[in-house]
Amino acid sequence: MTTWIKAKRIMSRYLSEMRWYVILAFTAFYALSCWMLLYAAGEQDLLASHDFTYWLIVTGSTVGYGDMSPSTEAGKWIVALYVIPMGLSIFALILGRVASFVGKQWQKGAKGLNSLNLDNHVVIIGWNGKRTMQLLKLLLIEKENSPLDPDILLCVKADIENPMPSKIDFVRVTSFNNDDEMDRACIKEAATIIIDNPHDDMTMTTALYCSKRNKTAHKVAYFDDETLVPLLKVHCPEIECTPSVAVEMLAKSAFDPGSSLLHHDLLDVYDGQAQFSDTIPESAPALSVEAFFLALKKQYNATFIGFASHENMQSISVNPAFDETLYPKDKIFYIADKRIRDIDWKGLNANSKNL
Repeated sequence: MTTWIKAKRIMSRYLSEMRWYVILAFTAFYALSCWMLLYAAGEQDLLASHDFTYWLIVTGSTVGYGDMSPSTEAGKWIVALYVIPMGLSIFALILGRVASFVGKQWQKGAKGLNSLNLDNHVVIIGWNGKRTMQLLKLLLIEKENSPLDPDILLCVKADIENPMPSKIDFVRVTSFNNDDEMDRACIKEAATIIIDNPHDDMTMTTALYCSKRNKTAHKVAYFDDETLVPLLKVHCPEIECTPSVAVEMLAKSAFDPGSSLLHHDLLDVYDGQAQFSDTIPESAPALSVEAFFLALKKQYNATFIGFASHENMQSISVNPAFDETLYPKDKIFYIADKRIRDIDWKGLNANSKNL
């Protein structure tokens, strides 16, 4: 085998791999060889460092402004037969490498293989097809009405791509309890974690893991079998468990026709009245339920339905008596046509005194 054939095979292998150091080496060789050929041809006007760099880029990429060009016959032949053809090859190689890199990064993002850098975001763990898609649509609507505007991230084990690539972030993992993989979803920095897996046992283990990794996040877990809820509550009392209520709604509608429509309307964020919540700030004064109920209705046309004391957020007092008191850091629940932004708590207190 001749030396030329060996060299050709080595060059073909390096070019096929198209590594960056190969491209940089060929670019340096191209620039040096062009300078030497122009020097040999006597093109003194093109050899100054800044002029040569500018001219080579413009000529090699075939932009060709024409403000600088070879003046000798030999220089023109060098440009026509070497500078432009080689420049085009290297230019195309660089563009192709950049396009390939961008394409791979986009594919990694779509497949959920990238590590993210998020904070105070909403994480949905699990994939249930149409149910998860509906959940994502509802969360995006809630996000538009939220003053915090949190990022939404879907974390799955299923072999799928990002179902909403332009609207949500996406991470695919092999395990929901592996630190390295869940760190790609920034699980420790999440403000809200929603766990909804196809199997309740997976939801249970994932909830236990999330409770260990992130103590402060608001965590919600969905169970088909509500008998598992007390078991999780023993170990993670801070997790809000949401069992299926389909059977309960059927029974309720049988004796109170229209109940299912009412509850659907209160949960629907697309149209009509809906249920919302807010936390009373520490700077707000204490209010009686009667004063707050009347002032909220008069000032915002909203209906107060219950509250959770800051001392026990897991217990909600629905339809409380008028003589009960609401304190700062309590969470209140109300019905309105849209979320009330920046409730004027001092104004409510002032209005309540005039009622």
